Amino acid sequence: MRSKKFEKAKAGLLLIASPRFKNLGEGLSRGTYHERKLKEVEEIVESLQESLCLVNPEIIYEREEMEQAMKLFYDEKVDFIIANFLSWSEDFAWIRFLRDMPEIPILFVNIAKGKVSFEDTLDEDDFIDYLCAGTLVGSLEGSGSIPRTNRKNMKVVMGNKAEIQGEIISFAKVAWVRSILRNSTLGLLANYNEAMWSTYIDPYNLFTRIGPELRFITYTALNDEINKVTDAEVKAYKAELEAKYPVMDDVEDEKFYAAVRGSLGLARLTERLGIDIMVFNDIDVAMFELIGHRPSFYPETYERIKSVLVPEADMGAGIITFILKMISGKRVNFIEPFHIEAEKGTFAAGHAGPNDHTDPDFQENIVISRDVRFAKTNYKYAGAPFAWYRISAGRKTMAQLVEDKGKYKLVCTLVDSLEGKHLFATYSHSIFRPVVPVKELFEQILKIGTTQHFAIVDGDYLKELSMLAEMMGFEYYEILK
Repeated sequence: MRSKKFEKAKAGLLLIASPRFKNLGEGLSRGTYHERKLKEVEEIVESLQESLCLVNPEIIYEREEMEQAMKLFYDEKVDFIIANFLSWSEDFAWIRFLRDMPEIPILFVNIAKGKVSFEDTLDEDDFIDYLCAGTLVGSLEGSGSIPRTNRKNMKVVMGNKAEIQGEIISFAKVAWVRSILRNSTLGLLANYNEAMWSTYIDPYNLFTRIGPELRFITYTALNDEINKVTDAEVKAYKAELEAKYPVMDDVEDEKFYAAVRGSLGLARLTERLGIDIMVFNDIDVAMFELIGHRPSFYPETYERIKSVLVPEADMGAGIITFILKMISGKRVNFIEPFHIEAEKGTFAAGHAGPNDHTDPDFQENIVISRDVRFAKTNYKYAGAPFAWYRISAGRKTMAQLVEDKGKYKLVCTLVDSLEGKHLFATYSHSIFRPVVPVKELFEQILKIGTTQHFAIVDGDYLKELSMLAEMMGFEYYEILK
């Protein structure tokens, strides 16, 4: 079955109107109430169909039509529902929907008209337009049943057509990510990191609360996949890397070859097993003893299959990396803050091991370098190289996800990654200046109680993260002051 990662968000349209008004206006120049409402529906569909896959663009008048709509939404596995009162309406269909529709995100919209088409209602044509304009009264009446039925995951928005369209697109993106998470697979290669207990996440809670199914993957499975990589494949990818990036003089060719083979094997294993989030315990002694190094290049396979690879067995960091990739459609990097330089208002951050270096706009930021941390060990390919990346400059969203007593905390802020040379051997990295004073930022994070790992991506996605946290029931911390 094709993954939702490669499809548009799927929205159910719930357009509610009054059966009492449906046939009023027969023979009038502007048509019946129903015909006028059909034109509104056409406008709604036209404004959204390029961005979304729309299900059931019909008007709901009767109980039977509502029952058919609910069945269609369920059968089509829509990511969310757009609920819109087209005018006054009876309660029987709407309350049945609130009571019977399985839990799903719902965007309850009211489109405010800039101007009505009538001055008074003395003419019958104008009177029908007056009935058509009564979306506010319908929405107000419908809103009262939301708390009374204790309906969850309902967001209410009001605005003009353009504003509502923007809200729908944002909500759609987040609901789409929620659906992807509920159908995703997280691979843990091969176990928790015994040095980092604060990163541990309960697999049962992960599946029931967020969605990914966890698969434990052995290092022997990785080794077997590495051994299947052909010499021709290794030579081709190695030549591609050498053509793109400078190679430091102390990189040994045999170890470069092994690093390429291992990275291709890991990427192929990710694809073959259908893994969306590969969480790699890349500092496990057992892995080094078997493989001889840690595979740290980032083949384009991950971009093609829309999956992510993160180190140090941190499942929460893997999930937020994947979330940001899905929300943004961009490459996402994995970092941990190293130290603060308070006089400059900056902090240094980055991470060893695999990091996505494939952004086509920032290929000049990469040098192929030895993995210095392990260069003096006795492992077979000690110091096997990786893509040493100075993380791209610009405004970034920085976020992390951690578990706390069965609940999840999503912590985020905005930072600027600064231009500069490569500074920290073995670590893909940058120097960052947060939008809030650096000491205040980390003091607040320390008080929240999290871990050391963050994901970062180009752009500001705080609105989407806030919406996702509300939709998923996460505790949300946005640090901007």
